[in-house]
Amino acid sequence: MFSKPTRDQVIALAGMFQSCQLVETLSKNGSVPADQFNVCIESLFQKNPENTEVVYGSISNLQLGVETMQELITLSSRAKQSDTLRYIVGVVYLSKKLRQNKKMLNLISDRLDQASRQSEHFSASHANVIANLAQIYQDSLSTFRYRIQVNGYASYLQQENIAQRIRCLLFSGIRSAILWHQLGGRRRHLVFNRKDILNQVRKL
Repeated sequence: MFSKPTRDQVIALAGMFQSCQLVETLSKNGSVPADQFNVCIESLFQKNPENTEVVYGSISNLQLGVETMQELITLSSRAKQSDTLRYIVGVVYLSKKLRQNKKMLNLISDRLDQASRQSEHFSASHANVIANLAQIYQDSLSTFRYRIQVNGYASYLQQENIAQRIRCLLFSGIRSAILWHQLGGRRRHLVFNRKDILNQVRKL
């Protein structure tokens, strides 16, 4: 018998689903709402949050993640051809690989500290900060043998600024997946505890 998912676990999951849904939207539409994007980016700079909600600013900032989670966990018709679901699986897998690599974790931590100082000087969504975060992702997570293949329109994916933002969103998805794991979340919960997760989602 598995322990039931907690509110904090479901908040971290919503952060992960939001990042992955934005990857799908950005790769197919070429743009995403700035406020939803910024929530994901700023979550990367939350190093020692006092609680899970603080990582994302507030629950209302995760509306997209909550709605996406509800759709994909109930496996509505859209879910069957969803790239978002594939990105979720990839992000959870890469977060596991990263947790097992202390050297890379330390490298990412140091470079995120630098990027955080840079974001204080500019802003979290400034082009320089996005380019820096995307480079951290490329230098670390992109070196694993497994890579997340992003589906979308080549005309968007070939634009450097869009490619950078997609890397940043995958990065923030992995950050949320690690947080979810730290809070006791496990892959089996997504398979066997869907009903309990949905109950928590409705409370949110």
